[in-house]
Order: sequence, then structure tokens, then C-alpha cells
Amino acid sequence: MPKEQSLRTAILMCGAALTMNLVGAAAVSVLDLPLYLDTSGTVFIAALGGYVPGIAVGFFTNLCKSFVAPSEMYFCSVSVAIAIMTTFLARRGAFQHFAGAVLMIPVLTFVTGTCDVLIDALLKMTDILEPVETFDLNFAENFAYELIDKSTSVWITLILLKFVSPQTKRFFRHIGQRQAPLSDDMKHISDERNYLELSLRTKMTVILTLSSLLLSFSISLISFFLFKTASLDDRIKTVDGIVAVVVNEINPYRVDKYIEFGRALRDYRTIQDKLYAIKNSNSNIKYLYVYKFTDEGCKVVFDLDTANLLGDRPGDIVQPEKAVLPYLDDLRIGRPIPPIITDDEFGYLLTLYKPVYDSAGKCTCYAAVDFSMDILSEYNRTFVIKLVALFAGCFVFILAIGLGFIENNIILPVNTMAYCARHCPYESEELREKHFQQLKGLKIRTGDEVENLYAALLRTTENILRYLEHLRLVRIQMARMDALAHKDSLTGIQNKAAYDEATAALDGKILTLRAKFCIVMVDVNYLKRINDTYGHECGNEYLVNACRLVCAVFGVENVYRVGGDEFVVILEGDKSALVKYFVAQFNLEMARKFSNDNLKPWEKVSAAVGVAYYDPIRDKSAEEVFKRADADMYKNKLAMKAARTD
Repeated sequence: MPKEQSLRTAILMCGAALTMNLVGAAAVSVLDLPLYLDTSGTVFIAALGGYVPGIAVGFFTNLCKSFVAPSEMYFCSVSVAIAIMTTFLARRGAFQHFAGAVLMIPVLTFVTGTCDVLIDALLKMTDILEPVETFDLNFAENFAYELIDKSTSVWITLILLKFVSPQTKRFFRHIGQRQAPLSDDMKHISDERNYLELSLRTKMTVILTLSSLLLSFSISLISFFLFKTASLDDRIKTVDGIVAVVVNEINPYRVDKYIEFGRALRDYRTIQDKLYAIKNSNSNIKYLYVYKFTDEGCKVVFDLDTANLLGDRPGDIVQPEKAVLPYLDDLRIGRPIPPIITDDEFGYLLTLYKPVYDSAGKCTCYAAVDFSMDILSEYNRTFVIKLVALFAGCFVFILAIGLGFIENNIILPVNTMAYCARHCPYESEELREKHFQQLKGLKIRTGDEVENLYAALLRTTENILRYLEHLRLVRIQMARMDALAHKDSLTGIQNKAAYDEATAALDGKILTLRAKFCIVMVDVNYLKRINDTYGHECGNEYLVNACRLVCAVFGVENVYRVGGDEFVVILEGDKSALVKYFVAQFNLEMARKFSNDNLKPWEKVSAAVGVAYYDPIRDKSAEEVFKRADADMYKNKLAMKAARTD
């Protein structure tokens, strides 16, 4: 089946599964059955295609149903759980035999039944711990309906899977993958990451999970605070309207009379009855009172009785509540104050003071209402529960899509390429060619940098295999030639060509900021005098003796003959710190030989030595270090010539 046709088939089957869920839900609604019948498509597509298609169908089922019944979206986590559980069991062969399918039914029933009861209880704000019998009854009843519902879904899935072709099943097993299916010897590709301390899959999963959680938490927190603020503003507007009605009932010109005579006045009793009517009109009004604030305290104008507390009499002076103290100066001079929220022994209350003005704009008293905020706490708790229920399903859906994309577009292609690169055989040309065909057969088509990496790996592997045998022969030949080309014919040590390669390597280390070395320049003295006096054979022996001394002190692997009487020593790493000790030993040995009268003139070695250390600030190449060592050697040579007496 062509890839485009397979993809169309997959989309059509997912659409059919979604339609199956929606039709089942609609049938239940029309027939008023105590079932759901909205998970058959989810179970089928999860058993066939795995986590991502199953979760997607389950999520979109609840999303579509929420347009008719908004509360259905809160149960999307149940559909997602069904898809996950079905995929988990199906990949372990649950649908390959009758017994496995039968065992799936109680598992799915228990998971969905429990989730449904808990979510429904939370949404209804039911305390399931208090009415234990009711909870047990609801759970048992719901379990019975879920058993029928999930049995129907599993049997439908078993029947439909019989009609799905093996080719379609194979396609669904690899749906979303951007490469060819793995061969049998590469089935264990997931184990290739076991040697890693922290795999790319783990890192990306953690990043995706934390990012999703952080984003979701931020959105949820912002939504909660916006909801809480809006709810509080609504409460304040409600209380403000109630207090405004109270203010309209108060005659500002009679406040002092009300304080003095109280219920003895007819209009006082009339207003008090109206205030009681206002209080009784809303059960959330806990306390209603009217005070006049003076330097002595709060003079009671009206204070209505409650079921638990008798109001103060007119004219009584009461001390203001602790929450009112910061606004006491404003209350005494008749200024408005903001709403006050308290949570103490009187309850969780919103208190609003509203001034009563006369026609001259003078505040004669304050009308106040203490409004219960318990309902606001209930609203907030309900909102949080609904937000969590909605978030759980959405989060798992987004996470499944992200993880599926990461697995198919990054992890699996990278792991297969790493497997092929790590297990490339070099024993024979036949095995190498077989390996290349296996790598070529992956056909990674991600359309991004991973595909570029795959193409580069193919080209590199092809070039390596093409020239591997040729390079092996060339390396053998080059090794022979290199040994001859880098050896000094007289002394047997490394020559100028080897020195040039060594300095080139040092230049590379300088560019990568890994260089740490020093150069020692050794120039043999009096070679011309030995040649002229004793002959060139003695002169050659004189050079050999000088070379032996240099190699004995500095190490033969570090010494190069770069000229007729010139030797260069390169010391790298920690050895460079010992160069002064080596030079001192060299000079000491020369002095010992020179003072030995038993030695012949060509055995008494004399040489000038110069040293230069690599300085990362001033040196751009090894040649600059060599020049400073050469200059230092020349100074030493002049000093040695100045010390001569013969």
C-alpha cells in the first residue's frame, strides 16, 4: 500500500472511530440509557494504532460532546485513561486471544468507573467520605453500568480487528514514524541508550513535561486569580447595592434623635422594620448596623439582632473592630473607606461601610453590612476542581502528541543511525556492504536537520567503504615512507621534516587553546674547528656525541636535528615546567666532559642553549616561540665565546 494511501486510510479510520463514539453517545442520549457507549472507537483505535491515535480520538470525542454538554470536557481525562490503558494492554497481546480480551474488561471498568465517580463527586462538591453507604451504592451502580459499557467496547473492537488487513495493522504499528520499519535484528534498538547517563529521550521528555506543566500552571493560576477577582468584585457590587438601599432608608437629619430616643420614635421603628426586611431578603447578610463615629467610639444608631447575637441598643458606645482601626480617622470625618475582608470568630466576612450624607454634604453616620464570603470559597474550590479535571486530560493529550513527535522524528532516527554507526563491521568487504545496505534501507524522511544528518552519514559511510581498502594499503606504504622521511641519517633521531610536523601540531593546539610547551634551541660550538683540525669524520662523531648528550638529558623522543649543528627540543605539558632543571643538567654534564683530560677533543661536547616558553598572549605560532629560543641561544653563545681564553 503506498504511503499516501496508508495515511489517508489512517485518517479515515480515526475519523470513523470518532464518529463511532459520537453516534454511540447520541444513541444513549436519545434512548435515555444509563450507559455511555462513547469509548468503542477509542478502544478500537488505541488497540490498532497505539497511544497517540487513541488519546487523540478520546480527547476529541469529549471536545465534540462539550459543544452540547460543556461538563463533558471535564471527563476528557477518563477517555485519555482508557486510551492509555488499552494501548498498554494491547501491546502485551490482550487482543490476540479471547482470554486476554476478557481480562481487559474488568480493568477498564475499574479505571473508568472509579474516575467517573470521583470526578462527578468533585464536580458536584459532594463529600464522599461522609455518606459512605451512598458512595458505595453509587460506585456499585456505576461499576455495573461501566461493566456493560466496556464489555460492549471490547467486543466491538475484537470484531473490527478481524476485518482489518495485516498490512493496515503493520502500518498503524508504525504510524507517525518518518523512516522504514526496523529489521528483526534492530528490534532492540531502544536498548541502545542503556549506556547513556541521561538519554536525549529523557531530557526532552523532562523539558516537554516541565514546560507543559509550567505553562499550564501559569495559565491556571492566572485564570484562578482572574476568577477570584471577578467573583470578589461581584460580591462587592452586590453588597454595595444592599448598603445603598439601607442608606436610602436612613433620615440623616434624625440620626441624633434616633441615638437619643431609639425605638420610642415611630419613624425609628418603621426604619428598623425595613432594615430587617432588607437583612432577611438575603441569607448571606450576617450583620446589618448603622454607626456614628465619634472620638468616644462608635455610637449605635441601628444594630439588628441575629439568631446568635443580640444587637446593641441605640446610643450605646461600642469599640470599633480591629480591622476598622486603620480607617478610624477617615470614618470620624466622614470619608468613604474601601471594603474590608475579615476572617475571624464571626466568620469569613466582607464588610462595607457607606456614609449617610445630609443635603449639605455632611456625613451624619455610616450604614454597614457584614456579608458572608463562604459562598465565594465554595465558588473558588469548585472552579479549581473543574480546572484540574480539565487540565489533566488536556495535559496528557498535549504530552502524548509531543512525546510521539519526539520519538518518531528525533529519538528513533538518531538511535537507529547510532546503532548502525556503532555496529559497522570491518572484518570483510561483504559485511561492510551488507551494513551499508541496512543503513540505506532506513529511509529516514523527517524533512529537517535529522534527515540532513542521515544523508551526511550515508555519504560518509559510502566514502569510507569505498576507500577503506585503498586507505589501508596507503597507510602501510606511508608508514614505511614516513619512517625514512622523518629520520636523520647521521644521528638516527627525528629530522627537520619531523620537526615541521611537530610545530604544525603545536599550531593546531594553539588555535584550540590547548597548547602548553617550551622550545629549547641547542647549537653545537666549535664544529668547524673540529672539522678543520681533526677531519670531517671526527666532526661527525663530535655531532653524534652532542646528540647523545642532548637525548640523554631531554629524552630522545623530544629531540630534532634541524641543521648541521643545530638541535631543537620540544617539551610539552608538565615536562615544560622542568626545562630549567634539564638545562642545568645539560650544562653540568658538558662541564664534566670538558674538564675530563682523558677524553678526546671530539668527545668534549660544547653547545649553547636557549629556552623560550609559549606565551598565549604574545605567541600566535610555534615559530614565534622558536625565534625567541634561537635569540636566547645566540646570547648564550656570545657569552660562551666571551668566556674563552684560548
